[in-house]
Amino acid sequence: MVSGIGRDLDRRIDAVAAARNSAHEAFLKLEVQAKSRATKTKLDHLAKILGTTDQRVEPSGFEIITNPWNPGALATAGGLRAFAIRFESIPGVFGEGILLEPAEAPKASVVVLPDVAHTPEQQAGLSPGLPLQARLGFALAERGCRVVCLYLLDRESRYSANPEIQRFTNLPHREFLYRGSYEMGRTPSGYEAQKAMAAIDNLKLKDGKLPIVIVGHGEGGRIGLYTGALDSRVSATWVSGTFGPRERMWEEPIDRNLWGILLQHGDAQVADLYGDRALIIEASQSPAWTGPTPSNRGNQAAPGSINPISPDDASKEFSRSGRSKLSANMADLVIPADGQPGATAAFARLARHLNITFSEPTSTAWTLHSALPDPTARQKRQLAQMLDHVQKLWRASHRVRDTIWSAASRAGLDAWKDFTRFKRREFFTDVIGELPAPEIQPNPKSRTWKNSKNWKGHEVTLDLGPDVFAYGILLIPNDIKAGEKRPVVVCQHGLEGRPSDVCEPEKLTPYYNSFGATLADRGYIVFAPQNPYIGKADFRKLQRKANPIKLSIFSYIVRQHERILDWLETLPMADPNRIGFYGLSYGGKTAMRVPALIPRYALSICSGDFNEWVGKNILTDLPGSYVFTFEHEMPEFDLGHTFNYAEMAFLIAPRPFMVERGHDDGVGTDEMVSWEFARVRRQYSRLKIPENTAISYFPGGHEVRGGPCFEFLDKHLNHKPTTIPAQR
Repeated sequence: MVSGIGRDLDRRIDAVAAARNSAHEAFLKLEVQAKSRATKTKLDHLAKILGTTDQRVEPSGFEIITNPWNPGALATAGGLRAFAIRFESIPGVFGEGILLEPAEAPKASVVVLPDVAHTPEQQAGLSPGLPLQARLGFALAERGCRVVCLYLLDRESRYSANPEIQRFTNLPHREFLYRGSYEMGRTPSGYEAQKAMAAIDNLKLKDGKLPIVIVGHGEGGRIGLYTGALDSRVSATWVSGTFGPRERMWEEPIDRNLWGILLQHGDAQVADLYGDRALIIEASQSPAWTGPTPSNRGNQAAPGSINPISPDDASKEFSRSGRSKLSANMADLVIPADGQPGATAAFARLARHLNITFSEPTSTAWTLHSALPDPTARQKRQLAQMLDHVQKLWRASHRVRDTIWSAASRAGLDAWKDFTRFKRREFFTDVIGELPAPEIQPNPKSRTWKNSKNWKGHEVTLDLGPDVFAYGILLIPNDIKAGEKRPVVVCQHGLEGRPSDVCEPEKLTPYYNSFGATLADRGYIVFAPQNPYIGKADFRKLQRKANPIKLSIFSYIVRQHERILDWLETLPMADPNRIGFYGLSYGGKTAMRVPALIPRYALSICSGDFNEWVGKNILTDLPGSYVFTFEHEMPEFDLGHTFNYAEMAFLIAPRPFMVERGHDDGVGTDEMVSWEFARVRRQYSRLKIPENTAISYFPGGHEVRGGPCFEFLDKHLNHKPTTIPAQR
C-alpha cells in the first residue's frame, strides 16, 4: 500500500510539472493587463505559502551594535567601514548582520543572503571560511555599494532542545523552527524573506533613490529568488547556486517544504514573476549537506540532503522560462568556469542592469577594531525570537478561528449545516488536499481471515487506482437474520498498526484491547481498515512527496474510506445509515479528519488523540510536543488559523461525537484536552444537541477502554447489543 501510493505520487508530481509548464506558456502569451493581474494572483499565492503575511514594523534605521569600550566601526579596510547591526522585521523578530559602508557615496543598496553554512562575517570578508571570489558582500562593497549581509538560521542542532523539561533533539535549527511555524502558516524561508524586506525598508529610509539589489548564494539564493519576486522595489536580483528543477524537493531538508509550491511555482515560473526587472542566475556550486545525523541527543530529525545543482539542470530549468527567450541583456544565465560564485560576468551583468560603473576592487584587508559578534549567542537569540513569534500566533489563534465561525456558531441547525458544508469543502481543498476521486471500479476481493464463536472474519481489498487500494478485515456476526440490517463500526488502528490488532479474537491486543472483536461480539458488523501510516520512514516520504503538490497522506486515506463506505453500503446485512467510526491514536487523528469530510459516517469516537492539537505541534515547553519527536509528518500548513480539533468536530456536528481519554495518556494533558473539548461541548449546546457529544475520562494510559464509548455507540447507532460481557 505504501509503495503503491509512493508510485502514484511520483506520477502526480510529473503530471503537475507538465501542467504547470503548459499553463505557464499560456501565461506568457497574455496581454499586458491580464498578465499583470495573473502575476499579482501568483505573487499573493507565493506569499501565502511562504508565510510572508505579517505586517512588518515601520523602519527606524539600523541599530549599530557597538562595543561600549570601542563604539566606532567594527572594522575598516581603506575607506570601507563595517558595523554589526540589527533591525526589527516583524514584531519581536529582528534581522541581524553586518553593514558595509563604501568609501564614497554608494552606487546601490544591496542585501546579501549567504548560504546557511556561512555567516555574514564570512560574506563580508571579516572572518575566514570562504574563497575571496565567493565573498560577495565584500566584493560589492569594494565596488561602491552599501551592503547588508544578513544572518540566516543554520542547520546545527545546539539549541533544538528545551533543557528545562529535559527534551533534546538532533533537529537542525531550521527544522526545529519549521515544525511549529508550518502549523501556523509560516516557514523559516518566509521569516528570512521578511527580514530581507525589512532590511530593504531601512535601506530605502537611508537613501530612497539608490537602486535595491538582492544577492543570494545557496539557501540564501533560494530565499533571495522568492524575495526578489515578491518585493517590487528590488531592481535586480542575483541568485547563485540555487536555480533548478524542484520536483525532488521532498528529498531536501524538510524546512524547505512549501504547501502546494509545485502547482504554480517552479523556479522558471518564479523567474517570470520578475517582469522587466533584472534577474541574474549564476549556476555555481553551493555547499552540499548530507543531512542530520543521529546523536546522543536523539534521532528525531527528518531525513534530507542537499546536492549541488548541475549547470545542465540549471540551464534546462531556465529554458522553461520566458526570460530565456529575451534579448541578451535580459536572458541572464551565467555559468562560472570554476563553479565558484562571484563570476566576473555576473558582476558585469549587474552593473549593466543598474546602469552604473563599479569601482575597481582593491582587496584591502580588514583591520578589526572590536571583537566580531558572538555567532553562538546570535544563533540562540535569532531562533528564540522566531519560536516566540510562532507561539504568540498560537496563543491568539483560537480567537482567529472563533471570528471565522462566529456568524454560524449561534445560528440554527439548518444554517449550521449550510456553513459546515462550505467549511468542509475548504478543509478538504486547502488543508488536507483533495485527491481526485478514483476512476476505476472497486473490484472487491475477499478471503477468509479468522472465525470466532460469534462471528466470521474476512480480508477484503478494494481498488482505487493502478497502485492504490483499500484493505481491511470485515467481521460479520453469526446471528444476523435474513433481511436484517445491522449497524457497522469502522474500527481504526494507530501508528504502525494492523487491522488484526483491532480484530484479534484469541487474546487482548496491547492498546487496542481487541475492541473491534468485542464490538463484533456485541453484534455489530465491524470493518477494520489498514491505513498507510506504517513503514516508518517509508510512509513519511509520502507526506514529503504529497505536500508540494498540495496533498497529504490523509488525501489518500479519505478516498480509501469513501471506497470502503461505498462497498459497505452494498452489503445486504449492513445499514448504510448506521455506520460509525472509532479510532485510537493515529486512528484518532483519522477519527477527527475523515468523518469531518465524509458525512456518511453517522458518528465518530476519537480515542487517545483528541487534543489542543495545534499547541501539541508547536509548543517547546510541552514534553509531549511533536517538536521533540521523530514524527516529522505531523505539521499541516496553517492549521492553526483554520481548523483545530474543535473546528474539525464542528464539521462532524450535528452528528454524535465522543472523546475517550486516559488521564495518564502521554499524547496530551487533561488540561489541554479539556480546553479543546469545552469548545466542542459549547457548540453542541448552542445547537441544542448537548446529548450528541461526550467525553469519557478513565484512570489509565494510551488505550481503548470501551465501556461508555460502547454505550455511546449503542445509543446513537440504535443497537441493542448481544448479551455478553461489555469488554473482552
